[in-house]
Amino acid sequence: MIAIYISVGVIAAAFVVLVIYLANTLRATTKTLENVANTMENFEKQLQGITRETEELLHRTNQLTEEIHEKTAVFDPFFQSVKGLGDSIQRVNHSVQNVAENVAKQAESQSDQVAKIVQWGHVAIDIYSKWKEKQAVKRARNIDYEEEK
Repeated sequence: MIAIYISVGVIAAAFVVLVIYLANTLRATTKTLENVANTMENFEKQLQGITRETEELLHRTNQLTEEIHEKTAVFDPFFQSVKGLGDSIQRVNHSVQNVAENVAKQAESQSDQVAKIVQWGHVAIDIYSKWKEKQAVKRARNIDYEEEK
């Protein structure tokens, strides 16, 4: 029977050790959970701060976007004017190109007439030169004839 008392005593002692160990484990777990809770609170505060900063940044970005749209809208008439000017210059260039093509076509079609006029001009100059030479020869003969008299 003593063995039973000893066994019951050992079981009771083992149970006490187990209870003490479980109590220590529960205290450690409680501390760990408290640390986790504190960490979560800090994380939550930081997340709220980040959320607030993100909202402010988004608000500022929206304001800047609106300002940019307003300022670019001011330049729209200028860009339309520049486009109109470019279109006008393009039309003028096209007109000048058409005129140049027409002049080239007319010059080409009248080149035969111009060549004939130039040829007749050369003939006229040759005739005039020959006439001048004859006049000079006649004068020279007249001078020689008068000297002989």
